[in-house]
Amino acid sequence: MERYLSCGGRALDVIRELGYPGCVGSLLRWVRAMAPGGREAVRRRPVPRGVREALLEACASGAMTQTEAAGLAGVDPSAVAHWKRRMSLEGREPVMRDGDAPMDARVELERVRVELERARAELERTRAELAALAAGLERDRAESRELGIELALRRGALELVGKGRGADPENLTRREKAILVRGTSEAFGLPVAVLLARVGLARSTYFHQLRAMARPDRDEGLLALVREAFENSGRRYGYRRVWLELRGAGIVVSAKRVMRLMTRHGLVPPLKRARRYSSYRGEIGGEAPANLVNRDFHAEAPNRLWVTDITEFRIPAGKAYLSPVIDCCDGMPVAWTIGTRPDAELANRMLREACSTLGDGERPVIHSDRGCHYRWPGWIGICEEHGLTRSMSAKGCSPDNAAAEGFFGRLKQEFFHERDFTGVSMDEFIRRLDEYMVWYRDERIKLEYGTSITRRRHQLGLVA
Repeated sequence: MERYLSCGGRALDVIRELGYPGCVGSLLRWVRAMAPGGREAVRRRPVPRGVREALLEACASGAMTQTEAAGLAGVDPSAVAHWKRRMSLEGREPVMRDGDAPMDARVELERVRVELERARAELERTRAELAALAAGLERDRAESRELGIELALRRGALELVGKGRGADPENLTRREKAILVRGTSEAFGLPVAVLLARVGLARSTYFHQLRAMARPDRDEGLLALVREAFENSGRRYGYRRVWLELRGAGIVVSAKRVMRLMTRHGLVPPLKRARRYSSYRGEIGGEAPANLVNRDFHAEAPNRLWVTDITEFRIPAGKAYLSPVIDCCDGMPVAWTIGTRPDAELANRMLREACSTLGDGERPVIHSDRGCHYRWPGWIGICEEHGLTRSMSAKGCSPDNAAAEGFFGRLKQEFFHERDFTGVSMDEFIRRLDEYMVWYRDERIKLEYGTSITRRRHQLGLVA
């Protein structure tokens, strides 16, 4: 009410200043309701005759609506209708009454038109800004949706292939792509065609894969056998040895099919680079024996060429050491000792056990690195007692003893690396390691032979 009075009763000025209500009629109804004298107290001020005529002329020409004319005059729209009826009944120019203030109607009409154009321009500018904001919002929503779809595809791919070794979310199979598209389409309500283009899958292939997935899985029975062979090996076998294991059991299947099954279901042996243990303590004793092997680790028959070395295992319970003798004829571990100290007794006891397997007239070459164990009198005495010929690698040259290093690499890959020995006592670890050595000798499939080393020796009649 105060704002209305301060503006001299110009309702449109009040609405522009406050931003509400939406029309002049609503404002006048509020003012009448709040005025102490009711409706009579807020009788609108007299509108000059010239202004009435100019507004009616503007309404007749279509320059403005009746409501807009009422807003410019600061009156209720019903007043404009009253002016129109009154002039129509009189059929002539109304007589100026007392209180009418003469003024130039054309000047007032021009002012009204200018204000109206300014208001319309402001409205158009506001509409343009709102349209720009709406377009930006829609663009942001589209980008957010695109990012959401891309993230869903990435997450789905990782869930399908897993995070193990050999998993590649960029190289999905057609079946995995079909599963990914179906899941993402259901989650986001997107057309399948949009997602097929993203993952690079043909529409016909997608529906073929869906039909194929609805059929019984032909690999279900084979997968159980593959998993059993893999677990029986202590999770050490790759697909080739698993395939040989199945073939030995009379199961006809291709090696590539076994490989695909193992890769798809995460049946992959763990991998890790080995840490080397060195027993070299400098040149001791006399001159070292010559390198008779010269990196040629082949033997035509058993007990012709042996290699040996010591390797270390670090577990939470402490350190353990393995000292084996490997026959270069077929990789047979002839003998081995396990202890918690890499001392002379560990190496000497292993050599005595290996020599106890020799037959009459068998005098192998025993090749080693330049570790201190193989330079002490005890070792030299055992070699002389059994007629063994000593051979040594060059100092700090691993390839000169590659046969022993290769054996340790396979051993640690299949038995030690990526396996948790927390809470395992040293005695338990030594027992497990010894069991592995027995399994390696008697059960582990050697790809070159398609069977274990011990079975092949039985087949060749080399052992009773």
